[in-house]
Amino acid sequence: MKESYEGKMLQNYDMPTRYQVEENLLLALFNHGGVIKEFSKNEEIVNEIADNFNLNEKQRTVVLERIYKKEDRIVRTPLWHRLLYRAGNSLATTKFVTRPTETLKLTNKTEWMLTERGYDKALELQNMSPDCKETLPIKSFEVQKIVKKISERQKPRSYNPFDKTKKVEIFTKKSRLRKRGFRQAVIEIYGYRCCVCGLKLCAPDKIQWEVQAAHIIPHSYFGKDDVWNGLSLCRLHHWAFDVGLFSFNEKFKLISSLNSKALKNDHGMIFDFCFLDHLKESNCFLMLPKTKNHRPDVTAINWHRKNVFSK
Repeated sequence: MKESYEGKMLQNYDMPTRYQVEENLLLALFNHGGVIKEFSKNEEIVNEIADNFNLNEKQRTVVLERIYKKEDRIVRTPLWHRLLYRAGNSLATTKFVTRPTETLKLTNKTEWMLTERGYDKALELQNMSPDCKETLPIKSFEVQKIVKKISERQKPRSYNPFDKTKKVEIFTKKSRLRKRGFRQAVIEIYGYRCCVCGLKLCAPDKIQWEVQAAHIIPHSYFGKDDVWNGLSLCRLHHWAFDVGLFSFNEKFKLISSLNSKALKNDHGMIFDFCFLDHLKESNCFLMLPKTKNHRPDVTAINWHRKNVFSK
């Protein structure tokens, strides 16, 4: 079988195989939170992946010339870009990623995005357990569809934060996706920031965020998985909220538990700073989402104040 012109170019310049580039693309997507921009000459991701293969200047810039018959003209494309695109297209064909044109319809951004299948493969390449998906905020196309549905849903006039039809939960693939969708939607809506102290902190890997999505009415009391029953809290304030050290009133003003004032002197201290002090301030309010429709439900907050908050 006669070798193609493109194949000869790849061989002559000792370029990595498409399979190697595919694996690197999956890892790049994972390391960038599940999405990377569409390939273009000046995109950092193009050089980042080239760096992973230690490509020299010639390998990065050599041009592939093709005849575009419809317009009878020569099209010049960097060979490295062509190889990247072919790898991305192959991953999209096998449903490991979504093409930028498909992602655009969901997020209004031209990006390559991991699918659940691609997410699983990226974890496998790093010898990581699939259970990591329950805690890592890596985006996948399936989860982002749930995030969009949750975020765009308008709050009903007679909203009920309880789902009394819930039974003992069986962890199915669908329920796991829904939980991840709830978590991702809440932290995105609050801008990855704790709504009590304002802490916004990302790990050096730029993937893991300190913030967590908290239920106002817990699952154990049939609380729903939607933004009106959710808060974005740092780990410390998530714990304090769940055990009733503080709550909020109908105007989203923070209310401190009297029990916090009765704690021992060395409790809640971080060196000379007491994280409980700001909970006692008389003019401390919840940092609300920009969109009014996303604000916590008053019924849910009243339930927390009456049933969890330690007066």
